[in-house]
Amino acid sequence: MRRRRAVAGRLLGVAALLAILGVMPLGGCYYMQAINGHTHLMSQRRPVSEVLNDPAAPETLKERLRLVQEARTFSVDELGLPDNDSYRSYADLDRDYVVWNVFAAPEFSLRPRQWCYLVAGCVAYRGYFNKDDALAEARKLEDAGYDVAVGGVSAYSTLGKFADPVLNTMMRWSDADLVGTLFHELAHQRLYIKGDTQFNESFATAVSAIGMERWFGARGMPDELAEYRARRALRNELLEIVDATKAELATLYASELPVEEKRRRKREVLDALSARTERLFADAGREGSPLAAPLNNARLVSLGLYEGWVPGFLALHDECARDMTCFYARARELAALPGGERMARLEELSLAAQGERLAESGPAGGSSATGNAGGGTAAAD
Repeated sequence: MRRRRAVAGRLLGVAALLAILGVMPLGGCYYMQAINGHTHLMSQRRPVSEVLNDPAAPETLKERLRLVQEARTFSVDELGLPDNDSYRSYADLDRDYVVWNVFAAPEFSLRPRQWCYLVAGCVAYRGYFNKDDALAEARKLEDAGYDVAVGGVSAYSTLGKFADPVLNTMMRWSDADLVGTLFHELAHQRLYIKGDTQFNESFATAVSAIGMERWFGARGMPDELAEYRARRALRNELLEIVDATKAELATLYASELPVEEKRRRKREVLDALSARTERLFADAGREGSPLAAPLNNARLVSLGLYEGWVPGFLALHDECARDMTCFYARARELAALPGGERMARLEELSLAAQGERLAESGPAGGSSATGNAGGGTAAAD
């Protein structure tokens, strides 16, 4: 399940950002848990250089932190990501996750519930530093009739407002997942717009994908690059299946069928999706699918947050002849568009990229590995 944990870890830990900047969420208790959790986390930070010089620190930890240092330098020099104090310190929280995120969607809708804040805008999840608090919120939402999912989050970001540390919760990942997550979180500091979770996450996922291609290439790691591309190709295939299922569910939810019949058919569709993705991963020789049963609408929408516009952003990168300065400028232009126009443009870019991939996978041979290399992830564990 390492991949599922890494995917989950890329969801922003925005709870503290909202609280510390004085943004009053929906209740005082939420505000206090956020500010207390953030304060505790920041108090645990140690400079990476200090940990590396600590004789008591495990050598395995030091190896991971050296990798973090290399990736941090690469992120600035090769990807044009912020050169600040983020991810130059380390904190051990003595727990498996830093935040637990709650996702919710109506019983017969794939539109996620939104929580809105002045700083971050509206986001499609709500984060808690305490798992019991997250589960309590989930129960309230379930009682209100929502489909709900709760997932542990391993990485943490305040969008550059504070010097976010690398956490012990990230150390169990593979090298590729650790480096890719750093690129992803730093990309949020490069560009983040209020109220559009899918834009923000897709942009950061695309930057991470671009970064990983360059990382493996620069370090002369062809086997690792091939493995990374194979994983992305599998992920893309999974998302195509999910998109088809979402379309089927949207038709069902819009129908005039009785509620009980809708529920029965919904369960059939979701169970079929779980079974199909389990076979997909088994055939590829991978660990279990991230969509193992039981599924609900909340788990589906959490998955889609990261991937929706990744092909469009990668196409934009290609249009810029893979120049990052140009790519960031074009992405900012998209961010400045009204929401509907922005979505239409990204959909246009994504469809064009999909058409090119289909053309490349014609009778002459399989699809291009490079064309399948895009996009990271992220549903909750």
